[in-house]
Amino acid sequence: MKKVLNLFDLSQKVNYKTEVLAGLTVAMTMIPESLSFAILAGFPPLMGLYASFIAGLVTAIFGGRPGMISGGAGATVIVLIALMKSNGLEFVFAAVILAGVFQLLIGLFKLGKFIRLVPHPVMFGFVNGLAIIIFMSQIDQFKTLVNGEKMWLTGTPMLIMIALVALTIAIVVLLPKITKAVPSSLVAIIVIFVLVYFLGIETKTVKDIASVSGGFPPFSIPKIPFTWETLKLIAPYSMIMAAVGLTEGLLTLNLVDEITETKGNGNRECIAQGGSNILNGFFFGMGGCPMIAQTLVNLSAGSRARLSGIVASLTILVIVLFGAPIIEQLPMAALVGVMIMVAIGTFEWVSLKIFNKVPKKDVFLVIVVALITVILHNLALAVLVGVILSALFFAWESAKRIRAKKYVDDKGVKHYEIYGPLFFASTTVFMEKFDVQNDPEEIVIDFKESRVSDMSAIEALNVVTQRYHKVGKKVVLRHLSKDCIRLLKNAEAIIDVNIIEDPTYKLVTDKNE
Repeated sequence: MKKVLNLFDLSQKVNYKTEVLAGLTVAMTMIPESLSFAILAGFPPLMGLYASFIAGLVTAIFGGRPGMISGGAGATVIVLIALMKSNGLEFVFAAVILAGVFQLLIGLFKLGKFIRLVPHPVMFGFVNGLAIIIFMSQIDQFKTLVNGEKMWLTGTPMLIMIALVALTIAIVVLLPKITKAVPSSLVAIIVIFVLVYFLGIETKTVKDIASVSGGFPPFSIPKIPFTWETLKLIAPYSMIMAAVGLTEGLLTLNLVDEITETKGNGNRECIAQGGSNILNGFFFGMGGCPMIAQTLVNLSAGSRARLSGIVASLTILVIVLFGAPIIEQLPMAALVGVMIMVAIGTFEWVSLKIFNKVPKKDVFLVIVVALITVILHNLALAVLVGVILSALFFAWESAKRIRAKKYVDDKGVKHYEIYGPLFFASTTVFMEKFDVQNDPEEIVIDFKESRVSDMSAIEALNVVTQRYHKVGKKVVLRHLSKDCIRLLKNAEAIIDVNIIEDPTYKLVTDKNE
């Protein structure tokens, strides 16, 4: 038996000490981020910790590959902010469950491979937009409620907040230059906590936002009307959350594949994510997805197995059960500083350096996707728009590449050898290649170096053959696939096709997925 409960691959050596230490490190870095994202969305902070426990445990055991870490990630939580403000917590739980169902179906129907359709410039824009959102969301922590309205901190409270945030950032930046034995963000939080606690500094803490003390995640069915109207309300949020979670998850999986030079299973990851979000909705979690920062922390700590993710999630549960009084004393300034550094680390700074080295259309894509992400807080829409624009740019470039080599053979037959794909965007240029009035009585259109791709291309062939037919000339189409021949109904009486040489075109699929 090679595997036990899908936890350990016994054909591979596992360094248990490394895995346990990596898991503890990941848990310490995940706690402040999960808390911050929950607070950002207006959820009880405990929801963030429950999400990290549930998502982390389920995906560590059943996910698409070892080494990936999941939790209450900002990418999916941001999607639910508007629903939380307009309809409340119970509708959020329902939306998380439905998002999990969508993800589960995507995995079962093996649609995870479509992440390949997301171009690199789109991902640059997506990640940059997410980083900007995370950064801007920290500004609210420099405000306080006065008579029910948010007002900027002033005087000493503002100076204390700025100083503590600056100290947190300094520790996070400088400590790795001295030692990487412990996570710098964890050290920063501990240092700020000790300073505030023992010096009696008055500043905002997690307890001022909400209590995080709790027990095992409680089970409850969302208290919402089970009606068609409710489904119409939550479905858009669920679809967006599912799309964002899978996009970030599968991109993280590809990143881990590159780092470890191994192969993960995208569809299995989709199923695991879906299952974890369904459990999140029933057990007071805010939902989540794989977290790039924590995954990189895990890999850099030496983890290559599933054990580290299990240790991290169980550590978070233990802290919720027994360590709440300490967590509630954490200064918000420390969490703000950590989140600012997360935003800075998330931003793809290399995208700024290559602006003058890549095509302008790619620069345009990065900017458009980032703007949609920041302005609308709709990450799935941003990616969708980016993919559509990329497809249109590609179609335009491909349309310009179709050309025809023309010559007349010794029998007086004129040959048109077509080069480049024939599809909806190139049909106009294709039809302009032919000189119907001046061509001889018989012509041959050779598609050996071309590909008839869609119905627009088939219709273009019909139009061309009909034009020749009207003036009494014969058209021979060579090297067409059989499926195209069957579709050429309007021209079948005048088209002579060399079926023996015609290829049958098939799509390449990844059987592993």
